[in-house]
Amino acid sequence: MESGFRSNRPQLLRDTGRKQASSSSVIVIGGGIAGLAAARALQDASFQVVLLESRDRIGGRVHTDFSFGFPVDLGASWLHGVCKENPLAPLIGRLELPLYRTSDGNSVLYEHDLESYALFDKDGNQVPQELVTKVGETFESILKETEKIRLEQNEDMSILSAFSIVFERRPELRLEGLAHKVLQWYLCRMESWFAADADTISLKSWDQEELLPGGHGLMVRGYLPIVNTLSQGLDIRLGHRVKIIFRHYNGVKVTTENGRTFEADAAIVAVPLGVLKSNTIVFEPKLPDWKEEAITEMGVGIENKIAMHFDKVFWPNVEFLGVVGETSYGCSYFLNLYKATGHPVLVYMPAGQLAKDIERMSDEAAANFAFMQLKNILPEAYAPIQYLITRWGSDINSLGSYSYDTVGKSHDLYERLRIPVDNLFFAGEATSMSNPASVHGAFATGLMAAENCRMRVLERYEELDLFQPVTGDEASTSVPLLITRM
Repeated sequence: MESGFRSNRPQLLRDTGRKQASSSSVIVIGGGIAGLAAARALQDASFQVVLLESRDRIGGRVHTDFSFGFPVDLGASWLHGVCKENPLAPLIGRLELPLYRTSDGNSVLYEHDLESYALFDKDGNQVPQELVTKVGETFESILKETEKIRLEQNEDMSILSAFSIVFERRPELRLEGLAHKVLQWYLCRMESWFAADADTISLKSWDQEELLPGGHGLMVRGYLPIVNTLSQGLDIRLGHRVKIIFRHYNGVKVTTENGRTFEADAAIVAVPLGVLKSNTIVFEPKLPDWKEEAITEMGVGIENKIAMHFDKVFWPNVEFLGVVGETSYGCSYFLNLYKATGHPVLVYMPAGQLAKDIERMSDEAAANFAFMQLKNILPEAYAPIQYLITRWGSDINSLGSYSYDTVGKSHDLYERLRIPVDNLFFAGEATSMSNPASVHGAFATGLMAAENCRMRVLERYEELDLFQPVTGDEASTSVPLLITRM
């Protein structure tokens, strides 16, 4: 390997040490949706691209598992915004991937319509549907009251603190008994959306996401077909954990833990926010203070999945089974994949502190914990024949699930994280101001980083054609989405 920069224009070096002729070269770091989208777009624009991925698979926090004999998404599983405006819609339509719509609305808080819930107390008594609906309306009233508090207060506060003020001002909204437990379950669902506890979520910024119309759709066959399509024909190096990114006016040099070195005109950094926070990647020279501040101050939450495969169905035919409790920490819920896919699987989905606590357990203990939550509400429950467990918080390749707005920090941090530094470009869900924590948001940032990179590189060498943007060939294809609601 060459140890330094050449005086002429850099060419991408393979790990074999041989050069490959190409006019422009880019290293993409991170093989999640953002990195794959960026690499795909640049290669389609005739750039020489190599993608470095630390895992032994691509997809990142999008991970479709087939251990049960059929696809189960252990990471992202929904398309948020089932509409033609969604940047992933053309690709999903072209691949004819079916979606199971779990909600017609585009609320941040409800991935499922209210009638699709079956809630139980911890004695196994089902909560009357009328009460579930009524408390849901109360929850929305409380959120409207917090908007007033947000306008009145100069200082930010947590969602939980705002709720306390609402109860002081509007004591009639403070619920008791079973209704209080149902309210805590709604708060639990809100925490799951952000993968964080309510006492850390920003009142001022929690609703800054721009929601697409069309509601929420579950990817019936999983996200793997999207991952595979984007990766076709790319030069992907698995097991290449990046250690140092050195930038120079003349290009970039990237060194991996296995001792290999790559050089190119530019690089796109598409690793998870948690990895950036860990400082396991060294930037030389160091990133500007404003960039490091954005990385430090942004929040990253944890939501995990414990998928349980049963030999037969013994639960109600609803999309969500919920357990209500005195606190949001004591609440829980299960996604019923049988209703959407026909496979007898329930997915337990802890978030925030509960997810962190469960990650400290062994796999067997974590699976047993989830099953006991189920056993509390359905005493006749059979033990699962198989289970799968995620640990996104402790996984060295992710160190969290996705970003969220923390108390006292500006939503503008997302934009600061996105802004390029010299010939380094940044992509990923945590660089999307409008659609953070979503697959389509990550995908869009990958395309944006690729286009910005393309323009910067070609402009430098006076080869820029402004009339050939990088979008990928799927952008010109419009195919209707296949949507069902059983």
